[in-house]
Amino acid sequence: MTAFTPSKALRLVAAASGGYRRVFATSRVAPLLSRPNPVRHTGFDLDLAVVRTAPEAEDVISLTLADPGGAELPSWLPGAHLDLFLPSGRQRQYSLCGDPADRRTYRIAVRRIGAASGEIHDGLRGRVRVRGPRNAFQLVDADSHLFVAGGIGITPILPMVRACHRRGTPWRLVYLGRSRASMPFLGELGALGDVDVRPDDEHGVPDMTAILPLAEPGAAVYLCGPPPLAEGARELLREINPRASLHTERFSPLPVTGGKPFDLHLARSGGTVRVGGDESALAATRRELPGVAYSCQQGFCGTCRVRVLDGEVEHRGRLPAEPGSMLVCVSRATSSSLVIDL
Repeated sequence: MTAFTPSKALRLVAAASGGYRRVFATSRVAPLLSRPNPVRHTGFDLDLAVVRTAPEAEDVISLTLADPGGAELPSWLPGAHLDLFLPSGRQRQYSLCGDPADRRTYRIAVRRIGAASGEIHDGLRGRVRVRGPRNAFQLVDADSHLFVAGGIGITPILPMVRACHRRGTPWRLVYLGRSRASMPFLGELGALGDVDVRPDDEHGVPDMTAILPLAEPGAAVYLCGPPPLAEGARELLREINPRASLHTERFSPLPVTGGKPFDLHLARSGGTVRVGGDESALAATRRELPGVAYSCQQGFCGTCRVRVLDGEVEHRGRLPAEPGSMLVCVSRATSSSLVIDL
């Protein structure tokens, strides 16, 4: 590849590498992704049996789910995830990391991070209600693919690698993590091809200015990992490989931008909360009603949709706007206040 002089974008990406180390030093993050594509909805609500749990790496277990009666499960494509409804009432999303060709089971992997993942690690057995599969991270057709996965971010990437392997599409995977012991599915990946494994304790802090140039011209680049991996990646790729496409996903909310403060009146509970300009209506509502339902926090699953009884809504969700309602995870008020049915 022709040498190039690092631009401001490249220097910014290099500076972000320090943030990556701070995030991965604790490795207590879910796959954090950015700019999801519009989700493909399916209306399946399923009660599945947990038929197997297995350790996959330090603090990571996999769960295999199946229909209690042995029926086939809804089909899915690489990049899809499930919503899990836990006995505590918590709802969380986990990427499917099994084989889409297997219609009898689903597999997810969970790193112990907080209360929800701890609940799964410590005792999710028997049956669990799930919704999905849904896909906001679809594998596109391309002449070649470069996959970059950080830690538990390997979960949506693994089925993509398997799909490319079966199709004979050229692919390359750079797999990052704290240490090999913390990185799940190394054995499965190794059986699919030559994976570029770069744990921090062997290779140091990942340098995206060295990783992204590995993509072939016009490749589809998939990135899943802690936020510092994605910082500046789009600008960098646009500069060094303008024909390439970057695909990322996140399971954490995007920062609120361009927001103005407003009051949110909760009609049924009788409370009023002030929504700051830099926070979501969901975050403000949870100060008053911590049990309010939510899931994706990005405006594409519809879990947090509520009726609006008064006021004008600025719809920011990825779902079509429905009159008289709002997604409190992303939508805001254009008026000074809103009244919602909570």
